Amino acid sequence: MSKDVGITVKKNEDFAEWYTQVVTKAGLADYAGIRGFIVLMPYGYSIWERIRDFIDKRIKEVGHQNAYFPALIPESFLRKEAEHFTGFVPEVFWVTHAGDEELSDRLAVRPTSETIAYDSYSKWIKSWRDLPLLLNFWNSVLRAEIKMTKPFIRTSEYLWQEGHTVHATKEEADKEVMLTLGIYRELIEDMLAIPVLAGRKTDRDKFVGALYTTTLEALMPDGRALQMGTSHNLGQNFSIPFGIKYIGKDEKEHYAWQTSWGLSWRTIGALIMVHGDDKGLIVPPKIAPIQIVGIPIYYTEDEQRLVYKEIEEVSRSLRQAGFDAHVDDREQYTPGWKFNEWEMKGVPLRIEVGPKDIEKKEVTLVRRDTFDRARIPKERLIDEIGKILGEIQRNLFERAKRFLDERTKTTATYDEFKKMVESGVFVKACWCGDTACETRIKEETGADIRLIPFEREELFSKCVRCGNEAREVAYFGRAY
Repeated sequence: MSKDVGITVKKNEDFAEWYTQVVTKAGLADYAGIRGFIVLMPYGYSIWERIRDFIDKRIKEVGHQNAYFPALIPESFLRKEAEHFTGFVPEVFWVTHAGDEELSDRLAVRPTSETIAYDSYSKWIKSWRDLPLLLNFWNSVLRAEIKMTKPFIRTSEYLWQEGHTVHATKEEADKEVMLTLGIYRELIEDMLAIPVLAGRKTDRDKFVGALYTTTLEALMPDGRALQMGTSHNLGQNFSIPFGIKYIGKDEKEHYAWQTSWGLSWRTIGALIMVHGDDKGLIVPPKIAPIQIVGIPIYYTEDEQRLVYKEIEEVSRSLRQAGFDAHVDDREQYTPGWKFNEWEMKGVPLRIEVGPKDIEKKEVTLVRRDTFDRARIPKERLIDEIGKILGEIQRNLFERAKRFLDERTKTTATYDEFKKMVESGVFVKACWCGDTACETRIKEETGADIRLIPFEREELFSKCVRCGNEAREVAYFGRAY
C-alpha cells in the first residue's frame, strides 16, 4: 500500500488529521456535499448495525418496543415546554414553506422527538392500565453544527436511538433511567471495550427540560471528554404542558412521570479514537463486522487453486462455528497490500494460508492489537481463535482502562487544577455546588463538570475555585 493510501500522520503528532484519515481511508464515512453532513459508508454502517442490534435486543428483553414518529415538528409543539424550546432553538433547522406556500406554523426538522411523541402520548394514555409505556425510536436527528464539525462526533445530522417512556410514579421512572444507563454501559465497556465514568449531570448541564440527567463519560486520547450516552428523568415537566395524565387505581387523575434516553453513532467516533493506532482502526472483536480476514498467499496458478480451496474451507468452518470470517480473494492486489488495508480497517485477526501452511496442516494468525504472529495446527484452530479473540477484547479494554486511570487526577488547588486541565485529563476536585462558580470555571479554564459520581465521594478540600465549603466531589474536563 502506497504512502498516500495509508495513514500518513501519527496519532500522537496530529490527532485531528489522523482521525479524519482513519474515518475516510478505512471506509467508515465520507464528507457529503453539504457542510456539516457525512455519508455513512457500508463498513461504517455495518459497525453501527452491530451497535444497533445489541441495544435493540437488550431493550426488547426488558419490555421496550420500537416505534416511529414524523421528522417534522410544529413550532407550537416545541413551545409547550419553555426550557426545552429555548435550549434547542439555536440548533434547529426550520421548514417554512410547503412548495410555494408559506406555513403559518413553522416546522422544525426533528432535533429530538419529545414534543412530537408526547402529543400522541397524551391521546393514548388514559388509565393506569396504559402504563408503563415503553417506546424506542431508531431515527436520525438534525441539529445545526456551525462552529465545529467532526465526523461521528459533531455533525448536523446523526443516527441514534431515543427512548421515551411513561410511568405512574417517580420511583418507576428512576428505575427506568438506571436500567437503560446500565444497558448503555454494557455496550460501551463490554462490547466497545471503552471504560467510562458514570454519574449525574449538574443542573447547568442536564438535558433541557429534564428533572435530572445521568451520563457515561469517556476520555479520548487527545485529552477531551466525550459524552457516550445519557438517560434522563423528565419528571412531570412534559406531562403537565402536554396533558399526559391517567386515572389511577384510586380513581383520581394524576400526571405521569417520564424518561428519555439516547445513544448515537458518536460511539463509533469514540471507538476510532480510543483504540486506533498509526496504522488505522482497531475494532474490538465483539463489535467487529469482520472478526477474521483470510489472506491467501501463492506464487503459481497451481498454488493458487490449492490455497484458495484450503482457505475457503477454513473460512467456512469458522463461520459455522459462529465467527464472522471473510476471505480476501481479490487477485488484483498483493498479499502485502491486503495486509495493510485490513490493518487500516482494524479487523481483529488475520489468517494467512500458503503452500507451506497447507503442507504442515497449520495456519498463521496475526493479531491486530499487538501484531503477534502464531502458527496454529488446523485441528485446533476453532478453539484457539475463540481464545485469541477473547484476549484481544480484554487487552483493548485493559489498556484503555490504564489510560483512563493514569489520566484521572485529583487536586485541591485552582492553580494545579488549571494546569491539569491544560494537560488533558479528568480532574477530580471539590465543588461548592454553586452554578455561578461552575460557570466561572468553564469561562476561565474551558473545563466543565462532566459528572457527579452516583456514590457520594468523601470531600477532601474546600471548593477548588472559590474556597467556600464544598458540597460535591466532581469530575471536570474539556469536552467535544
